[in-house]
Amino acid sequence: MTKQIKQNVYNIGEFSTKIGLTPSTLRYYENEGLIKPNRYENGRRYYTSEDIDWIKFLNHLKGTGMSIEDLKQYIIWREKGDVTIPQRLELLKTTKNDFLQKLTEVQHHLQILNDKINWYEEKNAGIISEKENFAEYLQRLGHKE
Repeated sequence: MTKQIKQNVYNIGEFSTKIGLTPSTLRYYENEGLIKPNRYENGRRYYTSEDIDWIKFLNHLKGTGMSIEDLKQYIIWREKGDVTIPQRLELLKTTKNDFLQKLTEVQHHLQILNDKINWYEEKNAGIISEKENFAEYLQRLGHKE
């Protein structure tokens, strides 16, 4: 005797609340072919726990800056099965490299922001000479603007 595991089922409102995306975003994802919700006989959408996992993964890829077009291509390859693993792997590696480059840029922006905050705090506390400007401060720290 096999035991069936009951899977939670969510309508679009419940699902959107659960995953933190609006129903309109879910409909957009569906229109773009990123998700394929199940449908009742009456045509109403419903989502499962597997859909939660898929949306989480998509959001991770989107969070890296992967374009909608690349997401679509990834999905096409995924649906074709293991024969497309080399293409998916290459796409993920390219996405990773692009993301790391953007991350380096963001870290630099954050460093400049922190340096500016420190400069203002030290200037405000009288630690920095009134004559020293921000560019000189950065140069003294060995940072580039």
